[in-house]
Amino acid sequence: MNLLVTGGAGFIGSAYVRHLLAADVADVTVLDALTYAGSPANLPAGHPRLDFVHGDICDAGLVGRLTADADQVVHFAAESHVDRSIEGSAAFVRTNVLGTQTLLDAALRHGTGPFVQVSTDEVYGSTPHGSWTEDQPLRPTSPYAASKASADLIALSYHRTHGLDVRITRCSNNYGPRQFPEKLVPLFVTNLLDGERVPLYGDGGNVRDWLHVDDHCRGVDLVRTRGRPGEVYHLGGGTELTNKELTGLLLEACGAGWDRVAHVADRKGHDRRYSLDWTKARTELGYRPRRDFATGLADTVAWYRDRRDWWEPLKRHR
Repeated sequence: MNLLVTGGAGFIGSAYVRHLLAADVADVTVLDALTYAGSPANLPAGHPRLDFVHGDICDAGLVGRLTADADQVVHFAAESHVDRSIEGSAAFVRTNVLGTQTLLDAALRHGTGPFVQVSTDEVYGSTPHGSWTEDQPLRPTSPYAASKASADLIALSYHRTHGLDVRITRCSNNYGPRQFPEKLVPLFVTNLLDGERVPLYGDGGNVRDWLHVDDHCRGVDLVRTRGRPGEVYHLGGGTELTNKELTGLLLEACGAGWDRVAHVADRKGHDRRYSLDWTKARTELGYRPRRDFATGLADTVAWYRDRRDWWEPLKRHR
């Protein structure tokens, strides 16, 4: 079996590829445009069951050729940073919406499936209490979230209109090694390791659920292998923290005090709280996170402490 994994040189995509190769379940073709957040160094060099292709998911000819040789598609490729989407949304619409549609067209043409669309909890907007189930209406607030919601709806339309085996995952905030140092955890850790201050938005009361990237990848593979066509599955971590609480944990892990925190103006349209109900994935697929947050965070901080060779060049050129 051959799996086409888009965005497989990025943070989550490369973790998923390493998961597949370790499980020895398939040959893997990675398609990645190698934008600022992707690197071939995230993948095992020279692996006999891995083929890397540098290319754009909006390139219909290339996507068609790769999809013709693939049995299944797992689609991670996306522009994903909210702040960048606020500064300019064109790349997000092109990659996340048009790119997904290009892949779906190719999968439909070649009869490729399942097609797993990897999405985000941000498509729901904000909720002050409770947790979203998969039938919650989509109310995205940022250009990034709106582009992902659009991609999800297009993907589901290909199932309902054409019968394409589409399965969607929506996850909470990921953390772990090899995450580009613009997201909260790696940005704060690397700044603190360099003796710099860290920026805390607003009052720091925004709440997120945290999921280790390895648990996320196991969940994606459960959806690929056991999920039902046309269904959405939530993959949560079970650790809700305010940004201020998480900042305190990172300060402690890096041996720093609150004097290293710079309080900055809040992000435009900053959603207050995300929370997923992942009962469906647990009961149908047996999904359950394995990494407890305290251990996972400690391991992540240790990885960045030991791998300056990986992140220092990225911070110089971002």
